[in-house]
Amino acid sequence: MVFVVCMVAASPMRREATHRSEMVSQLLFGEQAEVLDHSGDFTRVRCCYDQYEGWCQTSQLQQTNRLPEKSGQLLSAEWANKLTINDATMWVSMGTPLSLFDKGSLQLGPYHAVYTGQTWDAATASFTEALIKQVALTFLNTPYLWGGRSVFGIDCSGYVQQVYRFFNKPLPRDAYQQAEPGEVIGFLQEAVCGDLAFFDNEEGRITHVGLMLDASTIIHSSGKVRIDPIDQAGIVNAETGERTHRLRIIKRY
Repeated sequence: MVFVVCMVAASPMRREATHRSEMVSQLLFGEQAEVLDHSGDFTRVRCCYDQYEGWCQTSQLQQTNRLPEKSGQLLSAEWANKLTINDATMWVSMGTPLSLFDKGSLQLGPYHAVYTGQTWDAATASFTEALIKQVALTFLNTPYLWGGRSVFGIDCSGYVQQVYRFFNKPLPRDAYQQAEPGEVIGFLQEAVCGDLAFFDNEEGRITHVGLMLDASTIIHSSGKVRIDPIDQAGIVNAETGERTHRLRIIKRY
């Protein structure tokens, strides 16, 4: 198997090997991926973190001999984090993995990167209400972006996946996949901070997910990362009073 590392802040993963194709996800700087195929200027990869597949621009990737990290959950901690790569500045998102760095330095092929910013150790972070809110609220007002996984633009499942990453709780990429594991919470009143609520469409397919702040409040990415009230029927937009999402199930992990 051949592996690559993402060398830009966020590399679009597209459904097809063309810039015009839908972005289905992203690789974040420092994330490793298995190479599956090549087509023109694109490489088909499988992200080692969540096993999601898509086509990335080859020039945004660097081949590596290092096997995917099995441990080491160090993440960038600020909303935006400055590093230098080949002596030029790059800003990376909160939650960017730093496991390939050694004492703040990374040498990979022609790239030399240095990171001296704040870090977060997901392996030791407690999944407590205070810390969950600290992480979750930092993304507040991030614009919604289909396929996004960063503070520069994020979708609903990418948002909860990234929040959970700060507590060493890997989640699948899409909302319907995230709804499969976990313990069902029978009543909304029993929900606690950190539980995930899932919502379906008219066909019964799960299409949305958000993170419960308490039994009556949810934070989720819909237009932007926002806080709204929730009841047994679903989410109500706090600004317009419109009911926007139909509640299907609540899970605890």
